[in-house]
Amino acid sequence: MNKQADVRIEHDSMGELEVPADALWGASTQRAVLNFPISGQPMPREFIRALGLVKAAAAQVNGDLGLLGKGMSASIRKAAMAVAKGEYDAQFPVDVYQTGSGTSSNMNANEVIATLATRGGRSKVHPNDHVNLGQSSNDVIPTALRVSAQLATVETLLPTLKHLRRTIERRARALGKITKTGRTHLMDAMPLTFGQEFGAWAAQLASAQMRIEDSIKRLRRLPIGGTAIGTGINADPRFGKAMSKALSALAGTRFVPAANLFEGLASQDDAVELSGQLSVLAVALMKIANDLRWMNSGPLAGLGEVELPALQPGSSIMPGKINPVIPEATAMVCAQVIGHHAAITVAGQSGNFQLNVMLPLIACNLLDSIRLLANAMRLLADDTIAGLKVRRERVDEALSRNPILVTALNPVIGYEKAAKIAKRAYVENRAVLDVAMEETGMPEKQLRRLLDPAVLARGGIQGGANGV
Repeated sequence: MNKQADVRIEHDSMGELEVPADALWGASTQRAVLNFPISGQPMPREFIRALGLVKAAAAQVNGDLGLLGKGMSASIRKAAMAVAKGEYDAQFPVDVYQTGSGTSSNMNANEVIATLATRGGRSKVHPNDHVNLGQSSNDVIPTALRVSAQLATVETLLPTLKHLRRTIERRARALGKITKTGRTHLMDAMPLTFGQEFGAWAAQLASAQMRIEDSIKRLRRLPIGGTAIGTGINADPRFGKAMSKALSALAGTRFVPAANLFEGLASQDDAVELSGQLSVLAVALMKIANDLRWMNSGPLAGLGEVELPALQPGSSIMPGKINPVIPEATAMVCAQVIGHHAAITVAGQSGNFQLNVMLPLIACNLLDSIRLLANAMRLLADDTIAGLKVRRERVDEALSRNPILVTALNPVIGYEKAAKIAKRAYVENRAVLDVAMEETGMPEKQLRRLLDPAVLARGGIQGGANGV
């Protein structure tokens, strides 16, 4: 096939340009493809979906306001919804690392939708004059950023977070009466139950959920209608409010107009806030993942308290070795999310005067964090915690020899005498109960009651010496 058959000639305000013959995009998109061969990573699917929804809503609103004919409005809306559904993702090749306003992605959407609408309608649809009517890249891209992050959070992240929390709570109830050695500084400490330990994880996740739900209340504020710098030039005064209403209906979640359109264009603090809450969730998941790794360690030379489901061989050279692969993968996800937040924080600072100029980076990293966390939490719930088994004999053996149990005797015999018993029990590798009977002369029944790990996990016997 000759070169002329492979390409067609398109033009924009800068002149003519060769475009692949089968591409739905035009000259503006092609310039971006040529200008930004940086990562080879296009904008995320969730963002393209949001762009399609924004363009569909705009076509509907412009039709309702009488700014577009009903036929053209309908054809643009239909094409935009096809984009939102993912039918034309291959037609969105623009790299994440592009112009900071995301103009290239906005024009990519305008051109693809214009082509589709022209083919499906009775009139030629122009990407700027019709698809982009009443809009600017400067308000479309921040709006699509918020819409995509809101939808990803509500539809994917929060349901998976709740699933993980409920899985942990279910296991906490099932294992709630099994007492184990607690640890502080990675050293033996007072006992607690598996239910209490797992319950702390569930509480962390519940707090993370509340923070995220609170943050998306601010993320739903859309700056659409602000156009170029926030003044709303070339947009009908009714456009922004109508857009929020139309997008709410199309997306199935609530959006509201930004109270200050200048803030919505220049500042991405709402996105930075959500990213911060995702980073906090990553911190919680990192703690849970590492606790699981420690508890599973061994099985002979480590703690060996639990046995995680065996998912794959753990070594190419050591037969029989099984590794905690899902907690490890989760920890890597957490590291990436924390790194994404650092980049988003820097990007959020790049609101120079009336426009932030790192919008594609914010959108990409935010959506990647949401996707990674959701996938990791599902695996952690279903492939790790749901099938976790307690090694009861190992747990009971370690607990019986835990010298820190002697803490319960402090109110009765004093700290120094208790410390002597703890040291001797450790050196002689004996149960605290046996050594305490020799050192104190107290009745065995009384000591068993005072040193009962199950009682201590509930806070111990109250009242000290007077309560004995």
